[in-house]
Amino acid sequence: MSSAAFHGFFDIQPISTSNAAPGPTAPTVTSPPATHQKDKVTPPTPIELDEYTFGARYNGPPEPGVQSGTEIPFEHESPMPKSPNELEMSRPPSPKRDAAVSAASLQTWKNPTMNIWRIASCCLIYLGNGINDSVVGALIPYMEAYYHLSYTVMSLVFVGNAAGFILAAFFTNTILDRLGRAKTLILAELIMLAAYIMLVVTPPYPVVVVAFFLLGYGLAINLALNNVFCANLHPSSAILGAAHGSYGVGGIVAPIIGTAMVSKGILWSRFYFLPLGLRFFCIAFAGWAFWSYKEDSGPTLLTTLERTASRQAAGESEVSKVHNLKLALKSRVTIFGALFIFAYQGAEVSISGWVISFLIKYRDGNPASVGYVTAGFWAGITLGRFVLTHLAPRIGEKKFVIFLTIGCMGLQLLAWLVPNLIGNAVAVCVLGLLLGPVYPCAQTIFTRLIPRHIQTTAIGFIAGAGSSGGAVAPFTTGILAQASGTWVLHPVCVGLYVVMLACWAGLPRMRKRTE
Repeated sequence: MSSAAFHGFFDIQPISTSNAAPGPTAPTVTSPPATHQKDKVTPPTPIELDEYTFGARYNGPPEPGVQSGTEIPFEHESPMPKSPNELEMSRPPSPKRDAAVSAASLQTWKNPTMNIWRIASCCLIYLGNGINDSVVGALIPYMEAYYHLSYTVMSLVFVGNAAGFILAAFFTNTILDRLGRAKTLILAELIMLAAYIMLVVTPPYPVVVVAFFLLGYGLAINLALNNVFCANLHPSSAILGAAHGSYGVGGIVAPIIGTAMVSKGILWSRFYFLPLGLRFFCIAFAGWAFWSYKEDSGPTLLTTLERTASRQAAGESEVSKVHNLKLALKSRVTIFGALFIFAYQGAEVSISGWVISFLIKYRDGNPASVGYVTAGFWAGITLGRFVLTHLAPRIGEKKFVIFLTIGCMGLQLLAWLVPNLIGNAVAVCVLGLLLGPVYPCAQTIFTRLIPRHIQTTAIGFIAGAGSSGGAVAPFTTGILAQASGTWVLHPVCVGLYVVMLACWAGLPRMRKRTE
């Protein structure tokens, strides 16, 4: 094919340059005809642009010389960046150190620093609570002899204690809302102080029951407030373990001191001078530590389950306390949690209150020495709360509680069926070791499953109504013991362990967020 023929396929024209000589023969380059889209697209008019952010509707009438639709920044805005550097500088500023919610600003055991003293205050209050609860078992035989009462009538002290717990469950949140945390704790300690003053003067037995009612009321208030405070700090299991471990320390020293006093002929009521003096320190310490709690408390560490439960809870954030109580009572966690604590406290207080009488009657124990078995039981509870609670996050609180409850059931059967004083004493002490971590682990689970805005109400109800088991079960044991003997302690406790397992299985499953 010739070059002329090949050239015919193309219409190649040389590009004109500025150096080409003008003339009629100069080559020209013609532009191709304009092409248009087939769809009819009408360009926006100035009026249409007025509907957008920078139109006259927002900026007012356009300035002279400025066409409608031209971007006019607001007075508080900087002009739109035109260069890459300006665009980079236009990014929103990074949160400042005092405005950002970082891990350092979350509520932990040492952040803010005042939390260290607040936890210490909670531990001191729990120490006094442990002294109050554990000494009853060691003093009951001597109270029976002093007042010449039967098991059934003597058990009324547990009923009075339970009535105080139940009544406080309905008013704790209202008192907290009106007085604040510091004044509410002070009020609770003053109520208990009045009860101890009534006891140290060795009043008639009906006054003793009234004093135990006041003790239950004060205990329920400080227990609900301190449980919620410790459970919302990080790490909650360890902090609750330390707090309830302090309760166990009180449970150790009280039976030892009480048994030593009454075995030497000192009147049983004189023991209550010890908790009476301790409550003065609790009033001062709690008031100082929590006086500025609302002012300097920062954001707390919410788990995924807490955030999910809080978002799923219906209702507004500012609702009445009565409505909060209704929401709490509608929650399956509150109901099963109260039943669980009811059974737990029932088993704990029943063992502490009646195991000495069982060892004296059925194992021929010496009253001056077997009283220390109660101290061993509380020593096991204390050691379990300080040591075993650290295993709960690794194993999982829910599985851990199941294993502990099954172990308690086996040890209870051992103390019942093996007719040996030393063997029974050892079994009771190890039983306390396994029973101790159950309460703080359960409180951790309840706090995770309950919406944040009703936690104080729900936990208060669980602690109040649930802790009434610490009165109903010992009272029932006393009635049955009057008819059949104190050996009924063990089947009652085994039944309570079964109730604990059933309630634990009925709690909602803990699911992670999927959205």
